[in-house]
Amino acid sequence: MSTQATEPEPTTGASEATFSVRNLWKIFGKNADKVIGTELEHADRDRIKEETGCTVAVRDVSFDVRPGEIFVVMGLSGSGKSTLIRCLTRLIEPTSGSVELDGEDIEKASEQRLRELRRHKMAMVFQHFGLLPNRRIIDNVAYGLEVRGTPRAQRYERARQMIDMVGLAGQENAYPGELSGGMQQRVGLARALAVDPQVLLFDEPFSALDPLIRRDMQSEVIRLQRELNKTSVFITHDLQEALKLGDRIAIMRDGELVQVGTPEEVVGRPANAYVADFTSDVARTTVLTARWLIRDAYPGERTDGPITAPGTVLAEVLPMLAASIAPVRVMEGEALLGYVGRDDVLRAIAEDQLDDSEQVDTIVEETVEEIPDGAIDHGDVTSTGNGG
Repeated sequence: MSTQATEPEPTTGASEATFSVRNLWKIFGKNADKVIGTELEHADRDRIKEETGCTVAVRDVSFDVRPGEIFVVMGLSGSGKSTLIRCLTRLIEPTSGSVELDGEDIEKASEQRLRELRRHKMAMVFQHFGLLPNRRIIDNVAYGLEVRGTPRAQRYERARQMIDMVGLAGQENAYPGELSGGMQQRVGLARALAVDPQVLLFDEPFSALDPLIRRDMQSEVIRLQRELNKTSVFITHDLQEALKLGDRIAIMRDGELVQVGTPEEVVGRPANAYVADFTSDVARTTVLTARWLIRDAYPGERTDGPITAPGTVLAEVLPMLAASIAPVRVMEGEALLGYVGRDDVLRAIAEDQLDDSEQVDTIVEETVEEIPDGAIDHGDVTSTGNGG
């Protein structure tokens, strides 16, 4: 069984997180009490199944979701990610642990209070749309407001605004069966947004869509996130989708969290061999940014190179380095954060393709020797910045 690698405890109070999850377990079966708090707690799934008949879906998971971020939970089929998101809303009752929403313990909420939270603070977008086929699009989008008791004119006005926001203006009177899959998913998104929730929960919403439509919907989520600044928890089995959408990514395996971090941390500093293998096909230059490789200037190195922002991916830094003998200056507003040189980017590229660290060092050193004199001091040329 792999060792769990969760994110460190937050330095601020848990109440400052939108979601705060601590030691969450979900065990399916009648003998869950024979697992938690016993020696079986640390056993693998197969042994627990054999001795108790129980299936461990989520195992001792802890994390925070910060206000306004897209927190992506990803893993292969059976990893426990969909069970986890349902535990956040108690669509599935957790076996043990706590889930807090703005400091309120969801586990202690009455049925009435839980309904209020689901109607006013949380909204879910499902994989298979969940639209009512006999209702027009405007009625589908307004459905949550109707359940809430919002007057007809008010809910229709809000529904039209959301339909327009997701790019479906003019489709108000159509029925779901008259729309494409991508358009139906936009309706599902508009329905979730119509109730103005604090938190959006996405359970693999785009996995049934064609690749091009899926990419458009991913871009739509990013656009809406920028405009509305909602807190989102997004479930996916697709690493590329996770890297594109996530401010932070939690990778699950066999019910456990094996790593929580930014896309750069997951790709550039995998927690274990499983994560490294999971991310092995990702081109590091399309994920790692200038911030990841920032370093101080070397003695005697030119410092008048081109300027870029810290969030610029390395694939866009490369042309700047090709056009200059000086390293790129990484600036945030008027502040100079540091420098990124050819050797730094070459190391990232080499590490993307080679496992042997000595081989990486040799390639970097040989390449740096070809850089014109005056561009760089040859002392300690292989050291990296604060991301390496």
